[in-house]
Order: sequence, then C-alpha cells, then structure tokens
Amino acid sequence: MKVLHILTSLNPIAGGVAKAVDLAVCALDSVGFASEVVCFDEPEASFLRSKHYEVYALGPANNMYSYTENFKEWARVHLRNYDHIILHGLWQYSSYGGYLFWRKYASTSSLWVMPHGMLDPYFQKAKDRRLKAIRNWFFWKFLERQVVNNSNGLLFTCLDELKLARTTFKPYNPKSEIVVGLGIDSPISYSYSLSEAFKSTIPALNERPYFLFLGRVDSKKGVDLLVKAYRSLRVKHADIPDLVIAGPGLESAYGQQVLSDAAGDDRIHFPGMLQGAAKWGALYGAQNFILPSHQENFGIAVVEALACGTPVLISKQVNIWREIIKEEAGIAEADTLEGTINLLERWLNFSEEQRRLKKDNASKAYRQYFTTNAFGENLRVLFNK
Repeated sequence: MKVLHILTSLNPIAGGVAKAVDLAVCALDSVGFASEVVCFDEPEASFLRSKHYEVYALGPANNMYSYTENFKEWARVHLRNYDHIILHGLWQYSSYGGYLFWRKYASTSSLWVMPHGMLDPYFQKAKDRRLKAIRNWFFWKFLERQVVNNSNGLLFTCLDELKLARTTFKPYNPKSEIVVGLGIDSPISYSYSLSEAFKSTIPALNERPYFLFLGRVDSKKGVDLLVKAYRSLRVKHADIPDLVIAGPGLESAYGQQVLSDAAGDDRIHFPGMLQGAAKWGALYGAQNFILPSHQENFGIAVVEALACGTPVLISKQVNIWREIIKEEAGIAEADTLEGTINLLERWLNFSEEQRRLKKDNASKAYRQYFTTNAFGENLRVLFNK
C-alpha cells in the first residue's frame, strides 16, 4: 500500500511537524507501507537532500497561507495513486487544499488528518496570539471544519491531545478519533565522539555538568521561565549545573528578551541549533532535559531524551506528562515560574540514587510507549481495516 503525507514544510527549523512526518515515514516503512511526501518548499531547498523517501516539493509558497498554484496540477495527475492520504497540520493551504483535491481526484482513497496539537485551546487563548486566534476562528467556520468533519478521521499522538481537541471549536464532529501515538527509532549508540561534538559547540562548558533545553526559543516553550528560575536558584545552590539552551529563534524579539534575561550569567549557554552528533551528545550527557512549555502536543525532543536515558523535567502542558510520571522517568509541574523553580529544586534535592533510578526509568518509558514499532503497528492496523 502507498501512503501520501501532505504538509506545508519539511524545514526542521519550522518545528515538530516536519520531524513527525519523518517519523511517520519510518514507522510505516517498518510495517511494509511505502510513503511519499508532498511539501510546499522550494525543490532546491538544502534540507530536502538528506531525505530517504520520495519528496515532491511544489513551492515556493511565499505567502502567509502557504499557497502554491503547483499543488492543484500535481494533485490532478498523481493523487489517485495513493491508498491513504494523511494531512499533517491545519490552518494552511496544505490542509484545505489537500481536502478539496482529495474530494475531486481521489475520493476512493482514505483521508486522515493528523493535527499535531493545532486544535489545542491554548492557541485560541494565548494573549500573544489574539490576531491568529481570530483568523483561526474564520478559517474554522469557512474551511477547516470541513477538513476535520468530512475526512475519515483524526489521528492523535496521545489521549490528552484528543481530549483537548474536543474543546476548542464547534461544530466538531469528526467521523473517528484515533490515538496512534508517535515514536522514534532508537538513537545512535553513545560514543565519546558524540560528547566531543557537543562540547566543541560550547568550549566554556569544559567538563561541568549541565541541564539541557533543546528546541525553538519561543514564548510557547517557556524559555523565559527557565532562565528566571535558574538564576533565582543560583543564589541558593552555588554548585547548580550549567544551563544549556540550544535551538533556533534567538534572533526573534522573544529570543532577544531571553538573551537579555540571561545577560551576565556565564553559566547559561546558547549554542544555537544542534544537529547530528552534537545534538545526540548533548542529550546523552545532560543531567536532565527541561521543557517548561505552555503547550506541547507531544514533545519529540522529550522522547529523544528518554531514549538516551536522560530524565525529563517538564510542565503538565506537555501532553505526554502522565506516561512519564507513571513510569517515574521525570518530574512534572505547572507551566509557571513557581512550577519551573519546583522542577529544578526537586531535582537538586534528589539523592544520587534517586537520579540514577530516574535515568533507568527514562529508557524504560521510551521502550514502553514511544518506539517506532508501536507507532507503525498502530497505523498498520488502522489502514488494514
């Protein structure tokens, strides 16, 4: 069987949807399904060269709606060749356009929508997203509710995402709601070269222990809370590990504010976006991974940390926090300054034995819930019905 994935962009800087599509392709391959991908990036984009699957890049789509006139003709010729189609994400031309062309050219195929958290009520309530919230309301009324309610169903990464999606827009009447999960391959095995690759990005770190944030420096991620909490605890804990904040976004207004909040503290490091060996070296070597996010549909980087045996300190707005707490693989608190301080302080007050146990449980939690095999099997069962 052939599966087509449609999304706006495979650019890794754009966020988790691009990575989730990579993972979905791998998961389906593991159970014998062939996947191809349509995106609206420019065909010459450098990040497409490393893809191990067929990509049809139909861009450029240099507009707010990510519209590209190339999609209609491609869909007319090719869309009927697929057994199953998954629309990844909402609010862009890739979702409503994909739905329209499915109805016109490929209605005998099944159409599924994987919203990747984009139906979370957070996005309609956040103060810094008021204009986007109004836009989304109009998009829902005239466009996206058709996509959600008339496709074969919605695919969710976890139960919390499913429950939250029911509360945001009306009328919300999908034909089916299915938790398929999300999973990653086992990471590359640890080697000293991974640590060296990471340390080369922060020479000032030397051999000191560190806490790790790995992701976009964005207001949704609560990075400002992390910096403020860390600096407040340095007063009481002189031996607190360094803090590494690794990811794109420092050039934004929010990123500049985070840099200002951290100014003068030589124990907070900003190496930028880490990839490849440097990223895995950072994850393997961290005392813990920290994400005090205000909204996180799944948290791929959280799962990557677990796979490396690194405990995670997260907010209860990360939708997989219940599984992590159940397996005692980390700590979860509120997405507030007080909650973030509690995350760090609870960890600092752990004994070495308690920390070692969290590390052991991190690997177990990954194997229990978040492997590629489990994700692929869920999709296989769904598509074979």
